[in-house]
Amino acid sequence: MPDGGHGFDAPVAVGGYRWWYVDALSDDGAFGLTVIAFIGSVFSPYYAWSGWKDPYRHCAVNVALYGPRGARWAMTERGAASLKRTRDVLAIGPSSLQWRNDALVIRLDEISAPIPRRIRGEIVIAPQAITHRDYTLESHGRHVWRPIAPLARASVDLEAPDLRWRGHAYLDTNAGEEPLEKAFSFWTWSRARLPDGAAIFYDADRRRDAPLSLALRFNAAGEATPLEPPPVARLPKTNWAVPRLTRADDGAAQVLRRFEDTPFYSRSLISSRFAGSPVEWVHESLSLDRFANPLVRLMLPFRMPRRG
Repeated sequence: MPDGGHGFDAPVAVGGYRWWYVDALSDDGAFGLTVIAFIGSVFSPYYAWSGWKDPYRHCAVNVALYGPRGARWAMTERGAASLKRTRDVLAIGPSSLQWRNDALVIRLDEISAPIPRRIRGEIVIAPQAITHRDYTLESHGRHVWRPIAPLARASVDLEAPDLRWRGHAYLDTNAGEEPLEKAFSFWTWSRARLPDGAAIFYDADRRRDAPLSLALRFNAAGEATPLEPPPVARLPKTNWAVPRLTRADDGAAQVLRRFEDTPFYSRSLISSRFAGSPVEWVHESLSLDRFANPLVRLMLPFRMPRRG
């Protein structure tokens, strides 16, 4: 289990949040997934409508599966009675995350939306190395990110849908003491597996500070080296006109595959040149200005039902 206060039982501030994020791509490139476990769900319209009063009443496990036969997406919000946690175990409703023998075991039992289909089975994330450094994302220290395992392996064994594959993975955690949109208007993030490690770009437009730009390279032992960020590379806007940008040696990048395209968020597989070689990146763009729009929040229960 990673140290430094990032156990599943770490406190969450009133109005704040904590999440654990996993993404993985199969070795053959055909399949992908993300799993995000939230306490104080930053994307919850219900949490916002409550006035950000109690993060423990707004928990969810978000799971997204991508493959040749289409995608499944689930994010059912649950109340405090559905939350159980210790340092090494987090259970939200019927799904759970547990550190076991130095690996993160994720047990899923969710129903997708808007078309109700079950997502059930097990995912094991085995870190190649664990990092031990937090990165403060703004000067007030209210938002913190830790790339727990920039390099990891994923074993996916699902009963519903019937799906089994192996691939490379990534694991991190974010925590904050206030709603995300109070500190940020927009951010973009990318992670890549490299032949000798991993790389991460993190850019954010901050409301109280100058823009943030992090570029990190990790070796096989998980040790990070800060880099001078490469030039900005702009990607085509999404179908919802959400801007997308990344970093690249020559300021050029292209979208290989679209995973998510929503009014305020996109997730994609992109390619660019980094350190002189072509690299594929899992990439996300997030517009907090869009998310804070009351009309956008009214759309979210369609895909984010609440129980309890």
